Amino acid sequence: MIPRTQTSPAADSPRTPECPRAPECPREPEWTEEGAVLLVSCYELGRQPLGAAAPLAFLRRAGFRPAAMDVAAEPFSGEKVRRARLLCVSVPMHTALRLGLAAARRAREMNPGCHICFFGLYALLNAGFLLENGGDSCLGGEAEASLVALAGALAGGHPLEGVPGLALKGRAGRPLLEKLPWPAPSREGLPPLASYARLARDGELLLAGAVEASRGCKHLCLHCPIPPVYGGRFFAVPRETVLEDVRRLAAQGARHLTFADPDFLNGPSHSLRVARAVNAEFPGLTFDFTAKVSHLVKHRDLLPELARLGGLFAVSAVESLNDRLLGILDKGHTREDVFEALAACRAAGISLRPSLLAFTPWTSAGDYFELLDFIERERLQDEVDPVQMAIRLLIPPGSALLGRPDLAPHLLELDQENFVHRWAHPDPRMDRLHEEALSLAEEAAAQNEDPALTFARLRALAARILDMPGRAESSLGALPPDRARPPRLTESWFC
Repeated sequence: MIPRTQTSPAADSPRTPECPRAPECPREPEWTEEGAVLLVSCYELGRQPLGAAAPLAFLRRAGFRPAAMDVAAEPFSGEKVRRARLLCVSVPMHTALRLGLAAARRAREMNPGCHICFFGLYALLNAGFLLENGGDSCLGGEAEASLVALAGALAGGHPLEGVPGLALKGRAGRPLLEKLPWPAPSREGLPPLASYARLARDGELLLAGAVEASRGCKHLCLHCPIPPVYGGRFFAVPRETVLEDVRRLAAQGARHLTFADPDFLNGPSHSLRVARAVNAEFPGLTFDFTAKVSHLVKHRDLLPELARLGGLFAVSAVESLNDRLLGILDKGHTREDVFEALAACRAAGISLRPSLLAFTPWTSAGDYFELLDFIERERLQDEVDPVQMAIRLLIPPGSALLGRPDLAPHLLELDQENFVHRWAHPDPRMDRLHEEALSLAEEAAAQNEDPALTFARLRALAARILDMPGRAESSLGALPPDRARPPRLTESWFC
């Protein structure tokens, strides 16, 4: 456990005002039994799921005794499902949505009478399909208080139409964009941290946990699923709430934190105060965060202090080095900004881990090789997961890209079962390269291949498929496999 510089007895834990929508503790025996409400998580980037921990805290504060199940880290429990009267499926990302639909269908077979609610970022964007395929209701945005209201309405036999924001068959829902009185997330009943991704640093694998300092995002990148729900709004989580969550993670043995905010620097003053408070109480605890390229440039003066406070690396959605493509996506940064952000992070002692969008309808063969050149020239082979060179633009239902003239010539049918609009590249070789690059990257990751070697193989593959033999040579394959590598999490970044 990370040593703390001061004691924090339970009596000093932050007190959060009661949620005005929370019902009194339900009196019906079947609803006061443990597990009458079941929270199901399916995937959160290899982390102990905040999508379950946050509503667990709201429900427990309201008098329910919910159970939790994370099928990404533990077996699917028929016993828990059969005991549930309300089953809440967390769908904060695309992978979780696909897995969550399968879990809900399985649960419906085991327990036909339970109410199934999908909640999270992707729930309302896909409400029509979910409600026709196993779901009874959907909630999006800041949904925890409405989950409590839903449980209370079901427990008391009240009409569900009174639950704020709830989508039902024949009734559209709305994103909930109201700051809530947050309790610290409750992690009781979730698998231990040892079941999740760890921090790899200096030859050690250290337990890692995830916290939120804010939710939503004030930016409107067109390919991101957050703007259609949050519309440019974000909410700061109270510092004491974050700190109490950190205490609970430290008690589980966490040596590292991920700030899971969509952008840790949306509210830089708040984030800095949070980081200072965490470091003051847990001086050995390290952390990582996600921030836009433009924020890393704008707030470069904050980076040295974040490093001193324990910041090890930052994830940033570089996506591309093509200014036209960045403009189509409304990313808010340029190619030049990428190099400025990289220099600022390196000067501060923070490792920059770019995420990439290697395949879009507007990505040329030259753009693909430019990303490979960027990784090689800047020696980022240990800071970019090779699978990033196989990431393809995802256009889910509700995407802000739909209807844009730049996309129209490339758009194909909606694959509703997989929650994605299909598209084709004007150069069929690029679509073929995507398929083979993805297969290569997945195979290499499964075999724990040296990423330098994987990037060299990806370059050779691209040169062959794109008929550009002069671009096949790479210097990365000659790097020693026992070289020092910057800190990283053991889970590759996926959506």
